[in-house]
Amino acid sequence: MRVLVTDPIADAGLARLRDAGHEVTTAYDVEGDALLDAVSDAHALVVRSGTEVTEAVFEAAPDLVIVGRAGIGVDNIDIDAATDHGVVVANAPEGNVRAAAEHTVALAFATARSVPQAHARLTDGEWAKGDYLGTELNGKTLGVVGLGRVGQEVAKRLDGLGMDLVAYDPYIGEERAAQLGAELVEFEECVARADFLTVHVPLTDETEGLVGEAELAEMEDGYVVNVARGGVVDEAALAEAADDGVIAGAALDVFAEEPLSADSPLLSADNVVTTPHLGASTQAAQQNVATDTADQVVAALAGDPVVNALNAPSVEQSAFDRIRPYVDLAETAGTVAAGLFDGRVERVGVSYHGDVAGENVELVTAAAQQGAFAGLEWQVNAVNAPRVAEDRGIEVTETKNRQSEDFQSLVSVTVGNDENDLTVSGTLFAGEDPRLVEIDGFRVEAVPHGHMLVARNRDEPGVIGFIGTVLGDAGVNIAGMFNARETRGGEAVTVYNLDSDVPEDARERLVSDDRIVDVTSIELNGE
Repeated sequence: MRVLVTDPIADAGLARLRDAGHEVTTAYDVEGDALLDAVSDAHALVVRSGTEVTEAVFEAAPDLVIVGRAGIGVDNIDIDAATDHGVVVANAPEGNVRAAAEHTVALAFATARSVPQAHARLTDGEWAKGDYLGTELNGKTLGVVGLGRVGQEVAKRLDGLGMDLVAYDPYIGEERAAQLGAELVEFEECVARADFLTVHVPLTDETEGLVGEAELAEMEDGYVVNVARGGVVDEAALAEAADDGVIAGAALDVFAEEPLSADSPLLSADNVVTTPHLGASTQAAQQNVATDTADQVVAALAGDPVVNALNAPSVEQSAFDRIRPYVDLAETAGTVAAGLFDGRVERVGVSYHGDVAGENVELVTAAAQQGAFAGLEWQVNAVNAPRVAEDRGIEVTETKNRQSEDFQSLVSVTVGNDENDLTVSGTLFAGEDPRLVEIDGFRVEAVPHGHMLVARNRDEPGVIGFIGTVLGDAGVNIAGMFNARETRGGEAVTVYNLDSDVPEDARERLVSDDRIVDVTSIELNGE
């Protein structure tokens, strides 16, 4: 498959992609129509922060499976558009965590001790020994806004240097914060108590300008460090607060507009340290994010789980090995259930019984939705199936029960509305051999593969023979047959595995017989 790389990444990442057998094309600095042309036949796109991956890119790339971001931030990728087009977006959040944390610590020391300013004056021939009275970090309070991966690494390092830690993060528990030596507080208290404030949050509508004039006024001669995202700190307010002595100093590696304009007031503030977005710029970090991204691209193109998927269910590789066969089984059950259901699907329920109920089944549930929505007019996959459900107002539920009466593990998919519903259940025989074991209340043992014909008929002599004759006259060979009935003489369901599809005239001949209630053709596994 073809992988397009539009921003430079370490050679180790490119080698990883080529070693997996993929054709790798590098096209750096392409934009506009040139980017759309370059991506038109790509199966994967690898970017950093330089490429804007917009709705137009997804429209131009019908075969695109994944966009891999070699780094953490995905501000340049339209994730909603990716989801709508069924494209996985994945980043590499671990590869440069250590580098960003170390740069944060470096900038904290640099601004506290005026290292760049003193160096600049020394290189100009000035011995300004008496002009800089630094601040020690030991014994001071560090305020961490955003206790995610980078924030935690910063907390660990500065806690070890004798700082007291307070943190604001609405998505972390007090117990985890305590394990890091931090007291979890509200945002306003975190700012007010901090001698050094460091931010580690993404740039969103909620975080833009998060640290502004009011917050800086609460700092009382403190220091601000930002190695996260430009725009989280109000740069104009920061420059004014630094110039006026409201804060003692600041250090920034990221800016709202990059490159930073030469007339930015930050550059004229003597107590503000700036670096040109160097947080991830270490040799180890660049290699790590490149190989991490490449590994996720390889996984996506192989149909394996993408560990750091941002818009799709993800699962660790060890867990995926256990649930892999259930993914296909759930998709099949959903396809069969929706194919047999007569009516508008308003609800999809996925239930797990037995051993599988103890697994992380988010990916399995997404696959069940994918199968249930397979008959829609546009392409549906595990990435956009939940969005399709949401957009169409379809209720999706998931239930688990560690008990199972008849099977070690059982997956059931129910589609329905306010009037009726239909359930298809499946299990695995001998490890990974799938079987459908229930269709709308009928116990069967059907192999879910290829061309399937599901017939509902009265349980009368000669019906199965008649169906076989009609299929034979149409040149359709029966590879397997599985029959079940409610009661003797009642309604029966027969599942046929066929070597080819059933022609329309043969189907019409079948349903014209009064003994046959309905027949439904279902295509599985791409056949």
